[in-house]
Amino acid sequence: MTTAETLPGVEIWRGGVNTWDCDEMGHMNVRHYVVRAMEGLAGMAAELGLPHAFTPYANATLLVKEHHIRFLREAHAGATLHMLGGVIEMGESEAKILQLLVHSASGELAATFQTTVVHATPREGEAFPWPQVARDRAAALAVEVPEKARARSLDLSPFETTAGLDRANALGLTRIGLGALSPAECDVFGRMRAEQFIGRVSDGIGSFIGPFRDTVVAHGDYTPARVGGAVLEYRMVYLAWPRPGDRVELRSGLIASDARTLHVAHWMLDPATGQPWGTSEAKAITFDLDARKVVPITPAAQEALQAFRVEGLGL
Repeated sequence: MTTAETLPGVEIWRGGVNTWDCDEMGHMNVRHYVVRAMEGLAGMAAELGLPHAFTPYANATLLVKEHHIRFLREAHAGATLHMLGGVIEMGESEAKILQLLVHSASGELAATFQTTVVHATPREGEAFPWPQVARDRAAALAVEVPEKARARSLDLSPFETTAGLDRANALGLTRIGLGALSPAECDVFGRMRAEQFIGRVSDGIGSFIGPFRDTVVAHGDYTPARVGGAVLEYRMVYLAWPRPGDRVELRSGLIASDARTLHVAHWMLDPATGQPWGTSEAKAITFDLDARKVVPITPAAQEALQAFRVEGLGL
């Protein structure tokens, strides 16, 4: 292996990309990045002295409160990957974990995660203080966030969510998904697995973002033979955890656009109560599938996209 740069952390996961992990864009789908992040989190828990945190008989587990993800280099079928992890900071019962997904052959970053976790009771999900062993090990595992893992175009500040079904209806947000969770989509404690949020957004995104891509291409400087999309950066906040049989509804809207990206929001809601399961923001690009590069958003395209913007939309 050749190392492109020196990266912090200890190895917490290693594997590769299967053909069935990839989507119509020809690269690993976003849900499988989160799958690997969650496997890596189990490895990170073991490094912190909690090797049984994700087993059915755990006395404590790690609940993910938030993911900040940057997608940096495509991963195609057959690629070999590994993940490094470290502790950015640790509080009374929360911690922020750095997870770096690396192309093993080149040492280049495929994606980065800043993962906020809560040390909690496994079944009730109630936060309680870290044990001393975890604090001691966290000090030894301390890392600085490298530049490529820092937020680039999304604000990671604390916020009060505005997400809810009534608000979604008032804003006219597009429904991109509707369904119910199966037991296979939940973890050993009966909570929705984290990749279901980003995965269900990915499943329903086509009809929502298709008109935006068409607008970008129609007002572009050239017309790609084949066009698709990709995400550059994501902030996902998990507010509650649905269980088997619970229904989920996905609503989405366009916040803004610039010369390169579409800024969108996705809400996962409970259609029975109207309350949010989770909320997210993402920066997405229109992608030339043959050149494997961004299709620029011209000033004319940005002006045309104004018609799709949802004023007041956010987390």
